[in-house]
Amino acid sequence: MQLEIKSLEQIDKAAKKFLHFFTANIRHPSVKIFAFYGEMGAGKTTFIKALCKAAGVVDIVNSPSFSIINEYKNKTGGQVYHLDFFRIKSIEEAFDVGYEDYFYSDNYCFIEWPEKIEPLLPENTVKISIIVNTDNTRLLRLV
Repeated sequence: MQLEIKSLEQIDKAAKKFLHFFTANIRHPSVKIFAFYGEMGAGKTTFIKALCKAAGVVDIVNSPSFSIINEYKNKTGGQVYHLDFFRIKSIEEAFDVGYEDYFYSDNYCFIEWPEKIEPLLPENTVKISIIVNTDNTRLLRLV
């Protein structure tokens, strides 16, 4: 899968297409853990905000850069988790925040800076690289 986002005006449509691809076309619809790789400023948080909207989140979506984990409610009363491991200094800190409770909850988990906790990612994690093109568009590509 590869998805190009040419402008912010297209991001909501791209997020819906992205989620639809993984819920409708993948053999295991239980895949709900998404790890986003990309340089600072690539648009990880912005795309995750659009994914949360597409997943029916009714709460305000903010970057969990300082809290590490934000929990949101969706329209059906379920949970969506947004995790940001940028500020952790060791993998042990992921244990301290109880990462297992989120990864194995059967709820959507959208992860920023997964390279900091790579060995802890479940086998069924979908890994996506966000690449900033020279024309400032974004390319999402499966890793």
